[in-house]
Amino acid sequence: MTPPAPIAHETPLLDAIRTPADVRSLPESDLPRLAAEIRDRLVAVVSKTGGHLAPSLGVVELTIALCRVFDFPSDKLVWDVGHQAYAWKMLTGRNQRMGTLRRFGGIRGFPFPAESPYDAAVGGHAGVALATALGFAAARDAQGGAGHVIAVVGDASLTNGISLEALNAVRHTTERLILVINDNGMSISRNVGALARVFARQLTGLRYNRIRAAAETAGHRLRLFRLKAFYRTLKTIVKGILLRQHSSLFEDLGLRYIGPIDGHDIPALCDALRAAAEGHVPVALHIATVKGKGYPPAERNPSKWHGVGPWAADAAPKADRPTWSAAFGKTLRDLALADSRIHAITAAMRDGTGLDLFFRDLPARAHDVGICEGYALTFAAGLAAAGLRPIVALYSTFAQRAVDNLMHDVCLPNLPVTLCLDRAGFVGPDGPTHHGLYDLAMFRALPNLVIQAPCDAAGLAAALDAALRRNGPTVIRYPRGALPEGPAPRLPGATPGGPVILALGPTAFWAEPVARALGLALEPIDQVKPLPALVRTLGDRPLITLEDAAEEGGFGSAVAEVHRGPLLILGWPDRFVPQGSDAELRAACGLDAAGLRLRIAAFLSALP
Repeated sequence: MTPPAPIAHETPLLDAIRTPADVRSLPESDLPRLAAEIRDRLVAVVSKTGGHLAPSLGVVELTIALCRVFDFPSDKLVWDVGHQAYAWKMLTGRNQRMGTLRRFGGIRGFPFPAESPYDAAVGGHAGVALATALGFAAARDAQGGAGHVIAVVGDASLTNGISLEALNAVRHTTERLILVINDNGMSISRNVGALARVFARQLTGLRYNRIRAAAETAGHRLRLFRLKAFYRTLKTIVKGILLRQHSSLFEDLGLRYIGPIDGHDIPALCDALRAAAEGHVPVALHIATVKGKGYPPAERNPSKWHGVGPWAADAAPKADRPTWSAAFGKTLRDLALADSRIHAITAAMRDGTGLDLFFRDLPARAHDVGICEGYALTFAAGLAAAGLRPIVALYSTFAQRAVDNLMHDVCLPNLPVTLCLDRAGFVGPDGPTHHGLYDLAMFRALPNLVIQAPCDAAGLAAALDAALRRNGPTVIRYPRGALPEGPAPRLPGATPGGPVILALGPTAFWAEPVARALGLALEPIDQVKPLPALVRTLGDRPLITLEDAAEEGGFGSAVAEVHRGPLLILGWPDRFVPQGSDAELRAACGLDAAGLRLRIAAFLSALP
């Protein structure tokens, strides 16, 4: 289906805003129009740049209310996952540059302190906002400050272990903190677990509020004392039925609970935020929002519109070839149909990791654990210890949150858990919070672990089959995007016994034109640990290693540990790579064809 055309309305109110103080100066009657203009601008921008549309659409009114009530940046606002922060960027001096969103040298897709003093903390991964906000609050208290600290946390992020640890610490850390729980029932897919059910029950409070408002209207119109008394009795009964024990979860942890509040009612949000700010006790303000609010396609299908590519007429078309994720999902589903021991686990990424087929066809053996990557690995360890063959599918950048679980719970007992790393080697417009460059360096030191990096579709299927046959842990890493056409290239080289390029996984396709131009041998490598026997047979020949990972501690470092001849390690540099397209970032880091050829030629020219 072709997406709707982007909205292109004029935005005079929004265009006049430079700081949150400008939002405070607007008359209340202008705020609904401001919200509409922000949504128009969001859709127009994201239609060209791609990005996280539905989450930001859902918090427009909340963002306006926060700017109305608080004095930023003196007060501190910490966003949990900056998917929600596009409207925040617009109202804090960056609206004119939003056309550069997620582009090389442009506005970042997440809060980033180096970009603006209004961004209190980096906001790329879920679950960290409350702990960060507690740090700000504790520092304020220690220094005798008076400012407010607010954390905006999605309901899905509250299931994350760091969030729960921070909740446990709130009351004995500070007496002044505001936790805004943005409850839209979604992470990327539908939320799962007990806390999701708790919030769903609490949203009946919205029904109570509507019933109470209707009863109050009727009661004020009916001036008969007995009817008024009946109304008060009815209100008490309704409240007891619908809201009993709703606040106990947070109040038992020492937070005052306010809500649920309609997250699209700006006056109600402002009143609730002011009430939260006046107290001397930590507050949990529970708001209910609609993910994708105001843009019908996103409201109807918030999962599909959570993160989207450009859809404007001048956007680049998407590739039609099958993706690595889809090939992984289909292969795993087919293997599981023949082996009842196979279970699939993911952390709120069933569609993104290609597991939608598995969840559809084998729901009893499919587990979405929410945004809890560490738990996913330890849960898998329990399954494996009981004789099953669990496959955990995570994005590389999120798997790094579970290093200890992989080490302690999987590798130490040598359990047959397979960790499949989607988006490994990925760089792109979401920037360093989402780049998948560090898994090799983080995992390579763990004993008992086999690390595979298939080069093509056949290699991926073979790696999965081998991992399921092993009686120990395996990591399989593969990139985002379309599968390569055909098998990985292998070249003999112009000079027998001459230099060899060892290209890890799909980087063999990067290396092929360079190897041909320079007359070098090219060997695709599909395993990092243990290194293939081939590496040890090359003697002291000059070697060039190429990997779609950080060059420090990865495949090239593994080769350096056993090779005694000249060696050039090519990978992503030892610094955080900025946002941009894959082509732009490879060129900037010397990993495009021109850069590789220059660097390899320089290495060869320096050989004796």
